[in-house]
Amino acid sequence: MIDPRRLRILRAVADHRTVTAAAAALYLTPSAVSQQLAALEQETGHALLTRSGRGVRLTAAGEILLGHAHEVLAQLERAEAELAAYAGGAAGEVTVAAFATGIAEVLAPAIARLAREHPGIRLRVRDAEGDQSLPLLLDGEADLALAVEYRGAPGADDGRLSVLPLYAEPFDAVLPSGHVLADLPEVPLADLSGADWVGQYPGNPCHDVTLLACELAGFQPRFVHSSDDFRAVTALVGAGAGVALVPRSALRGMDLKEVQVRPVSGATPTRRVFAATRRGAESHPLIAPILAALSEEAGRLPAH
Repeated sequence: MIDPRRLRILRAVADHRTVTAAAAALYLTPSAVSQQLAALEQETGHALLTRSGRGVRLTAAGEILLGHAHEVLAQLERAEAELAAYAGGAAGEVTVAAFATGIAEVLAPAIARLAREHPGIRLRVRDAEGDQSLPLLLDGEADLALAVEYRGAPGADDGRLSVLPLYAEPFDAVLPSGHVLADLPEVPLADLSGADWVGQYPGNPCHDVTLLACELAGFQPRFVHSSDDFRAVTALVGAGAGVALVPRSALRGMDLKEVQVRPVSGATPTRRVFAATRRGAESHPLIAPILAALSEEAGRLPAH
């Protein structure tokens, strides 16, 4: 009989690619993880892992078992949800990992709505960049993630996740006041190919959006300054340090006296925001009202 707790360990190793990283995510020692994996191999009668450089990768048998692990763990999430519903009443704490503008746009208003409609649900918010919330969710450090699409992100068909699309927003070009293109109603990105750029650090989903948009326009942006804080990015542009692409919602409420903000002509750079839970947990009586509130608040956002 396969112990489902060991399936969770197998999935963590598959996600993190090393026993040490998986152990850290699970708050176990590496030796404990190794022992549990050895026991799982004994239970199944198959070698499940093989060394790959400094890490490990799943064997063919390991990949087969991982697919079943997704199903088993999702079913356990559903069982917990049904038992919680049977017990009656939605009361408890939910940890949500979310990025800053997502918190401002939909999560904070959703918290206010939930306080009125579901006062028994308490949310604990953990600020995390758009590429960090999904790993926190899958490692069990968050119950719900507010995230954005990015290169290397789990796909919509990922067996570990249940995904709810919320909204999409464009990126605008931010130029220093007096820039030669500032009087245009829309800015062709190709005309900025020779400019210095202010952008986010590699790994940040917004960096990916900027990079892809410029690649589609036929050039590689020359990033001279880097910051994950949009206020800092805008201030640097205002100081004449370069140009940038910034999500439209991040510009609301900013002091924009020193910059000019213009839409991008042609294919508009866009980021897509979604909520995610571990598959099977979406019907949990603590989670379902939060997803509904997020969807309601996303529907109230101004049209872009």
